[in-house]
Amino acid sequence: MTTAQQMMTRLEPTHPGPPIERLGDSTFYFVRSRDLIAEVTARAAEFSSNLTATMVMDEHGAITEFPVAGLGSPIHALATADGDTHRIHRKLVLPSLTPRKLRAWAPFVDETIRQLWAESYDDGIDWVTEIAEKLPAAVVAELIGVPQHRRDQLLTWAFASSAILDGVVTLDELDDAVNSVGQFMAFLDEELHRARVALPPTVVGDLARLINNSDIDHDVATHILVQLIVAGIESTVGHLGSLAWRLGQHPEHLATMRDDPPRRDGFIEEVLRLDAPFVGHYRHVVSETELGGTRLPAGSRLFLLWGHANRDEQHFNRPDEFLPGRDDGAHLSFGRGIHFCVGAALARLESRTALDFLLEHDADLHIDTNAPQWHQSLLARRLRSLRLTV
Repeated sequence: MTTAQQMMTRLEPTHPGPPIERLGDSTFYFVRSRDLIAEVTARAAEFSSNLTATMVMDEHGAITEFPVAGLGSPIHALATADGDTHRIHRKLVLPSLTPRKLRAWAPFVDETIRQLWAESYDDGIDWVTEIAEKLPAAVVAELIGVPQHRRDQLLTWAFASSAILDGVVTLDELDDAVNSVGQFMAFLDEELHRARVALPPTVVGDLARLINNSDIDHDVATHILVQLIVAGIESTVGHLGSLAWRLGQHPEHLATMRDDPPRRDGFIEEVLRLDAPFVGHYRHVVSETELGGTRLPAGSRLFLLWGHANRDEQHFNRPDEFLPGRDDGAHLSFGRGIHFCVGAALARLESRTALDFLLEHDADLHIDTNAPQWHQSLLARRLRSLRLTV
């Protein structure tokens, strides 16, 4: 087993490990305990959400730092911002993502998934590449206000942005990703400039109005758009793949969910618990402190492992079993505290639409769950392929 494979094994939610663990001689610490993760999110002043560096694994398996931005840098926006800055950014984007507004998107999501299916189904379909990857990109393009013919490019840019944080990439791959993200930023910058004149009824248009009113800086708005697009695509791609995979693993729930639609939400939440789309997120230790009996020096970083927290046996009964409708605790797959995912409702809308669509098909629905191939990443959990036939 290679060192990269060993690291990926340690990140598997089923892999045991201490509540908090330093990675070799690096500045990074894994945090697995649900209680400790809750404590970190509650101590926001001590554990900054600023993304100052990410983990990168060298050819010998050693963990090194990939610098992103200094603590307190203005580049940190929305999810990676702290305190008042985060609250201001969140308040600015939430009006575009209210449950009422998102419910109006349900027909578009349903129409899009049916169109993608009709275009690609031919004695079977690769659910991941034809549906799970394309649906979120189409929805995000429409919601944000980017032309639909750009949706494939948005997917490429989103994956490139994630690759910078993946940790398991070669230097050449990292260079390619950085160049791609540069193109992404330039594209969004141009879209914002156009929107400041046209003021369309989209997220881009909403941010453009804020720029025109001097409520937000143009560069900050660009970084917010990057986060909304990347998170909206990456996380939902991973979840939709896992949703179909779990459905294939547990066909005993098909008839029940067809006959009793309210049970479908419990199925979705259990998929989210066991297969958190994001493996983890970073926190920067502002000053020397202690967590779970471990001394943490100033400038060190935590990596909060959502998947492990979702299987914490102190909080979940039979944590490794797939039990839809369980009532022993909420998962942390959308985060916790003030940084709870602003797009959670949109992700659930896409998920429910996809599940409803799959359950429309007859009992011959077959999902090939043998030997799934997962994308190798320290950040995201998503399948590369999943064959499905009806």
